[in-house]
Amino acid sequence: MSNHITSQDSAVLYKREGAYIPRVAAVHDMCGYGKCSLGVAIPVLSAAGVDVCPVPTALFSAHTKFPVFYMHDTTEILNDYLDAWKQEGIDLDGVYSGFLGSAEQVAVIKRLYEEYPHALHIVDPVMGDAGQKYPTYTDEMCEATRGLVNGADVLTPNLTEASILTGIAYEGQDVSVEFVQKNVDALFELGAKAVVIKGVVHEGEAVIRNYLALAGVNGGRVDEVQSELLPYMLHGTGDLFASGLTAAVYSGRTLHESVEFAGDLVRDAMRITRDQPDYETRGVSFEPVLGKVTGLLA
Repeated sequence: MSNHITSQDSAVLYKREGAYIPRVAAVHDMCGYGKCSLGVAIPVLSAAGVDVCPVPTALFSAHTKFPVFYMHDTTEILNDYLDAWKQEGIDLDGVYSGFLGSAEQVAVIKRLYEEYPHALHIVDPVMGDAGQKYPTYTDEMCEATRGLVNGADVLTPNLTEASILTGIAYEGQDVSVEFVQKNVDALFELGAKAVVIKGVVHEGEAVIRNYLALAGVNGGRVDEVQSELLPYMLHGTGDLFASGLTAAVYSGRTLHESVEFAGDLVRDAMRITRDQPDYETRGVSFEPVLGKVTGLLA
C-alpha cells in the first residue's frame, strides 16, 4: 500500500512501501513530433515504476515552437473519458497536470481532485517562458490555471508562469533570492503547499538555479539547488524537469532530493541532445538517461 504525506508534515511527499506501484493520472497534451508533455511524462514516470494513466488535454502534430502545427482540443471527450474510469473503479495515487487545451479543462482536473482526495497533486502550470505566453494560451486560460494553485501539493512554475499566477511583474531571469521569495510567498497565499521555481539564471554564471520551499517548513523560506548551465536552449526541458521531479517524489525522495535529481537529469539529457540532428527544435533527448530514473528504485 501507499501512504500520502502532506508537505506540511514532511519534506517527503510520498512514502512508497514495498512493491506497491503508484498509479498517477498524467494530464498533459500529446505531441506527434517534438519531445514534450505526455511523450516525456509517460516514459520517465514508467521508468520510476509508476503506473501512468494518460489524460490527453490536446493532440498536436508537433510542439508549438514549430512554425506549423495542428492542434486538436480534447475538452469535449474528457468527462466521458473519466466517467469510464469511475465505472471501472480505477483508483489514483496522484494527479500530475501540465499543458492544457482550454480553460474548461481546469474543471476536469478539479474533478479528479474531488474524486481522489487522497491523491498527490503535482501541478506544472505550463503557460509560457521568457516573459511570453505560449501561442495557444489565452488570458482566460491563464486565469483558470490560477485556480489549480490552491491545493497543489507541488507547484513547479518558471518565473514567467509565476508572474502570470501571482500578478507580480516579470523581471527576467537574473533576479535576486528576495524576488524569488516574494513570488513563492504569493503562491503560498494562493494555496500552494510546496513551490519549486525552476530555471533562474544569473548573467555571466554557468549555473542554473532551482528554488524550493514548503509551506510551514523553515518558515516557508526558499532553498536553492544548482545545476550546470549549458550554453544552449532546448524545447521540452521544463517537461523533463517536472517529470523527473515527479518520478523522484513517487520513489520516496525528499523534495530537495527530487529537485536535485530533476536538474541533473535535464543537464545529462541536454548533453546527449546536442549530438542529435535538428537538436534545437526536435526536443530534449531523454531516452539514454532513463536508466538514471530506473535507478531511483534501487
